[in-house]
Amino acid sequence: MKRQILLCATGLMLAVPAGVGAQQFGGALAVSGEQVLVGETGNGTMSGIVWVYGRTADGWGETGRLAVSEQVRAPDGFGRALATHGDWLWAGAPLEADGAGAVYAFRADGAGGWTRVARLEAPEGADGFGGGIAVSDDALVVSAPGTDDGRGAVFSFGRGPEGALEPGGALRPPADVVVAGFGAALALDGGTLLVGTREGDDAPPAVFAFAHGADGWAMEARLGPLLPEPNAQFGSSIGFDGDDILIGASGSTFGAGTLYAYRRDGAGRWSEANVLMRSPLGERSGFADAAIRSGDRLVLGATGVDSRAGAAVVYERSAAGTWEPQGTLVNDHRGFPAIAGDEIECVEGHADVFECRDVNVTAFMPIKDLGGTRATRVNDLWGWTDPETGREIAIVGRTDGTSFVDVSDPYHPRFLGDLPATEGSRHMIWRDIKVYRDHAYIVADAALEHGVQVFDLRQLRDVGDEPATFTETFLYDGIHSAHNIVINEETGFAYAVGNSGGGETCGGGLHMIDLADPAQPVFAGCFAQEGTGRRGTGYVHDAQCVIYRGPDAEHVGKEICFGSNETAFNIADVSDKDAPVGLATLDYPSVAYAHQGWLTDDHRYFYMNDEGDEPQGLVAGTRTLVWDVMDLDDPTLVTEYIAETTATDHNLYIVGDLMYQSNYSAGFRVLDISDPENPVEIGFFDTSPYQGGASWSNYPYFESGTIAVTGTGDGLFLLKNMARPRLVP
Repeated sequence: MKRQILLCATGLMLAVPAGVGAQQFGGALAVSGEQVLVGETGNGTMSGIVWVYGRTADGWGETGRLAVSEQVRAPDGFGRALATHGDWLWAGAPLEADGAGAVYAFRADGAGGWTRVARLEAPEGADGFGGGIAVSDDALVVSAPGTDDGRGAVFSFGRGPEGALEPGGALRPPADVVVAGFGAALALDGGTLLVGTREGDDAPPAVFAFAHGADGWAMEARLGPLLPEPNAQFGSSIGFDGDDILIGASGSTFGAGTLYAYRRDGAGRWSEANVLMRSPLGERSGFADAAIRSGDRLVLGATGVDSRAGAAVVYERSAAGTWEPQGTLVNDHRGFPAIAGDEIECVEGHADVFECRDVNVTAFMPIKDLGGTRATRVNDLWGWTDPETGREIAIVGRTDGTSFVDVSDPYHPRFLGDLPATEGSRHMIWRDIKVYRDHAYIVADAALEHGVQVFDLRQLRDVGDEPATFTETFLYDGIHSAHNIVINEETGFAYAVGNSGGGETCGGGLHMIDLADPAQPVFAGCFAQEGTGRRGTGYVHDAQCVIYRGPDAEHVGKEICFGSNETAFNIADVSDKDAPVGLATLDYPSVAYAHQGWLTDDHRYFYMNDEGDEPQGLVAGTRTLVWDVMDLDDPTLVTEYIAETTATDHNLYIVGDLMYQSNYSAGFRVLDISDPENPVEIGFFDTSPYQGGASWSNYPYFESGTIAVTGTGDGLFLLKNMARPRLVP
């Protein structure tokens, strides 16, 4: 076997594991001369891009882009691993070929560009080929961390007599060691190969050192962190630097990240270690998730920056020998292209690339068209119909504010303006909105002093220049953070739930607010059912409060709240705000996280979802709990609807005998509940065709029949239910 060398003339070559969630720009790095090349390890929904940066008059700037697919909605993982050698660039595409993977070769054209010259297919049995790459004069080393049910493998290729690549051997982890993602990171110097792993069940991340001999590679050592730390992600990047090994731990110090340097002692062991650099970017920055040194230049990826949109920081060595920052690299906002103008019908199971059944899409607005930045995600939404003009407005929550979109023409939605998050609050993934008497009430969870933003929606009648930037009409500060807000439009009371962070939290239960003057809310009291919620304080995750008109004559006409309280289903009479009364508290089989639910129009049944049962493997498929609430003091669980999908369910709403569900990776689902105890799915639209995003919520109450749906990493979808359509112009 030819010796496999990773340390090349242009500098230290590092490969890093693929991330999850957001784009994670900066998770893969390479240097070629005066160019820095950056990939996105977390991108799982779009075709990949390798971003090229160089020196400009203003410092560092983008000078080019590389891609291998023109189909934006075709995820290939291109750019999850990068390596350069001389005028060659190798880039992994581990999602290609149904996840088997591939590697692409490019050659510099002498004018700052790159020309694609070859594609290397995955060896038989490989999974995620291209997850890590290293290259030398006469060899190429590529990892496939998903191989062998996630244990991983590393494949080597040598140069043949005419320069063509020829398959070498395959290196696998020691059989007696519990390992996950072997090959998530690679580095080699002379006869020593370093292989990083991922954290898995009973498998902490580690860096294995192998020595090359006559019989191939033999394990020499297993390196661990200086100070063991949970979720430190030790080995997120590895590489040689002369006599040192540089090892990143991007999850250390609460996700801030650390770059370590290990040095060999006289016996050839790496026994001395020190911290080379700690993250200057704060918690959750993911610093050192990737790292590469070339001469007096050091580039470090920080994949957690901007809510995991990511960044890369360029350092240069000063005359005093210290590393000084020279610039921070970020990419443009990326997302699916907008859909507008023409309805895309669901034909033979597809509308564009979206799988569907009897649901059409009339428009799609990407996050950037909703006022978002590269770091923004969308979450909950609600709607408002202007009583004077009849215009239909979708109110879309973002991590950094709220968007107002006129959807009256469902084929040409208009972004009217943005209400930024409360000044000084923290941008988090949770935001919730409800409407009462032409006013929107907006809360955010874990957001410090956010309060309840009150916004007079009548301002949207004459916006002027679109989009506008608005300020809240009033800020209610009786609570600081809340997970959701519930409004009973018949009584004019709001209920902030899941409260935390300051003010009157009511144990996380119902923080009652009088909306008699919609623009000047007033605190009205608390209710918390002790013994429910994970802390037993009565925490309510979400609720629906109504004037009860169901079959239980004892409670007809009372104001009743139906709460999903994490650990239980709770029913309470809140008619008297000074003396609310709990009526019933129930658990159910395989309870994990009672999340949200909605009543049928006749108040006989309550349909509820549990956000934790699917990911914990407690149920065979997406489960909807059906409660018969004919007796509010003694409701019964009459059935559990189990869907064919296994996605986590999130929010559901009911219109007549139809239930509309947003079920994360399964997207938007339509169920017929005309037989209330036997729901039947009659339509769906998968907003996340590549499992990289999630449908957070939907609003099905516009009279036109337009249904607004949010995709967390994508944007706002406008859909039509064709299985049981209402009139849409």
